[in-house]
Amino acid sequence: MADRVTVIGWDGSPLTAAARSALSAATLVAGAPHHLALPEVPGRAERIRLGSVDLAARRIAGHRGSAVVLADGDPGFFGVVRTLRAPEHGLEVEVVPAVSSVAAAFARASMPWDDAQIVVAHPRTLRRAVNVCRAHPKVAVLTSPGAGPAELALLLEGVHRTFVICEELGTDREQVTVLTSDKAADHAWRDPNVVIVIGGTGTHAVRGGGWIAGREAGYPSPVRGWALPAASYGPPGGYGAEQPGEGESPSLRAAQLARLGPRVGDLVWDIGSGGGALAAEAARFGAAVIAVDADPGACARTDAAARGAGVQVQVVNGRAPQVLERLPEPDVVRIGGGGAPVVTACADRRPERIVTHASSRDEAEAVCAALSAGGYTVECALLQSVELDPAGWSERERSVVFLCSGRQPERTAP
Repeated sequence: MADRVTVIGWDGSPLTAAARSALSAATLVAGAPHHLALPEVPGRAERIRLGSVDLAARRIAGHRGSAVVLADGDPGFFGVVRTLRAPEHGLEVEVVPAVSSVAAAFARASMPWDDAQIVVAHPRTLRRAVNVCRAHPKVAVLTSPGAGPAELALLLEGVHRTFVICEELGTDREQVTVLTSDKAADHAWRDPNVVIVIGGTGTHAVRGGGWIAGREAGYPSPVRGWALPAASYGPPGGYGAEQPGEGESPSLRAAQLARLGPRVGDLVWDIGSGGGALAAEAARFGAAVIAVDADPGACARTDAAARGAGVQVQVVNGRAPQVLERLPEPDVVRIGGGGAPVVTACADRRPERIVTHASSRDEAEAVCAALSAGGYTVECALLQSVELDPAGWSERERSVVFLCSGRQPERTAP
């Protein structure tokens, strides 16, 4: 019985001596049709068209002889190695890597990629991949059928990006196309392909290179910390020039962010964004953010706050709840104003969490009732913060507000 399998990466270039040696001794070879057609595959070897890697692993484990799996690019990078190494298969895995399709795509585009986010898009993860493209200025998307360039473009509606689409890398049919995201849905694209998505206000060059692959959370914000004072966001004339309202105090913002828990792959709605401090801080966590406000001045301040923090926020000028109908589905929602009607409209979209505030008990009861009616588990806390002058311990500012939040009940497995 086979207890060892050699996994060979293929990037279109000639196979290495180690790869040719493993193939020449193989009695079973698994791979895609274009892998099995390689002249180096022995004619006597049993061939398995690679669909389900789990099924192939079971076949390999029961095979008497030498087994080889062929895979595109680097098979250890979002590839078959993880599945083949699963303990239940009992296989010892040896890997002969090749250039990953992501590295090849950036090479074709003549771009560095140590500052890029890398995501895998399947139909079940497509929305989260799109949210990363909303939030970050450089993203490589490893696509799949049903979650390709056209689907990415359709879900990015309203967000301008440039697509570098690399089709069938390493083959005679390789093609690289550069176009804007609004044009990508008009074409049919060949699989496999990699899409480099670039653009947005956060695009910048890192002088001398960075020190961490991808993008550090909160980078390149010029300040350290969260729930910062209002003046920390935006240039003079932006948010810092405005007196924050009741719902925009740093202490309340900290509590709201703690309950929202924004993270990479999430889409946050910030309804009634005001000066944009919460939107900017949610984006610093790596989440995609859509900030909504009926006041054009507030929209301008939110945009300035995002630019000042070095993050990307999509700003929508409109009045809730009407404007919410055309927005993509959120994961978490912060409501800065609008009361129970806006809470009800948001609950209808079934985000995982909703957070808002109220200035009176009656308003808090109405908001919590709307959350409960929407099927959410409700929490309410009365927050009081007092800013003191440490020189004389005199009171500078006092804030008292009800914090209302709702979360969807934990789902139990069927």
